[in-house]
Amino acid sequence: MASPGIQWYPGHVARAERQLRQQLDRVDLVLEVCDARILQASRHPSLERWAGNKPRVLVVNRRDMVPPAARSSWHRWLQQQGEDPVWCDGRGGGGSKALLQAAVEAGAALNTRRQRRGLRPRPVRALMLGFPNVGKSALINRLVGRRAVASERRAGVTRSLQWVRMGGQVDLLDAPGILPPRLQDQEAALLLAICDDIGQAAYDHEAVAQALLRHLANLPPPRVGQPLTGLLASRYGVTTDPRAPHRWLQAAAAEHASGCTARMAQRLLDDFRRGRLGAVALQAPQPSP
Repeated sequence: MASPGIQWYPGHVARAERQLRQQLDRVDLVLEVCDARILQASRHPSLERWAGNKPRVLVVNRRDMVPPAARSSWHRWLQQQGEDPVWCDGRGGGGSKALLQAAVEAGAALNTRRQRRGLRPRPVRALMLGFPNVGKSALINRLVGRRAVASERRAGVTRSLQWVRMGGQVDLLDAPGILPPRLQDQEAALLLAICDDIGQAAYDHEAVAQALLRHLANLPPPRVGQPLTGLLASRYGVTTDPRAPHRWLQAAAAEHASGCTARMAQRLLDDFRRGRLGAVALQAPQPSP
């Protein structure tokens, strides 16, 4: 089955991108937040061009939702590419201290340069940027220690740029999730849809649920926390092979959704997104050429 055409570029994203371009000159540091389950698919292709020579920190959120072996594999690969990622769990708070330390260290370098020019030290201005629903707002609330910005498990909650003060060391700029105007890589767009990192109006839930089943059925052990075919059978009481995703959805819908495959597709996606299917990394590092 061909991948569904997934495109999502609502008006608030277009407005936010325009505002972001206006604010970039005021920013000292870019904190790029991506989703550990789809680490490569959730990195914005234009970020390097936007950031220019500004220092960047790669923040891999939802570290708790991928197996330790997958995390180690990604960490080694990223370091080989010259990046030193900070792994976080915005909901649980893991990694927040390391992230704050990375921002403070960038600020120390900034203020050293300011002092050489006879300027007074000031807080580092850090932009937190990433695709929709990768957990930027949850991370900010953890860093601040209070609910400073709205945070929900769905795309499009943050609609405008907002500065958040952090006790004199760091000023954070929370930006809405930014997407390219057109998603050229439809395989990556499917992964964004599976992980709810794009608006739900952009795709057909049954097609995306079938894509998830194909991924789950073919993942090697380092990228899953447990054998998923067995977990699917025990959780849903369905022995149909998930490599035949349409038949699997029909069988599961007969058991749990009065035969409605659309409702069953939504349930499967919700279970995956909430971690009820265990730790899963849908992407692995690509071998170096």
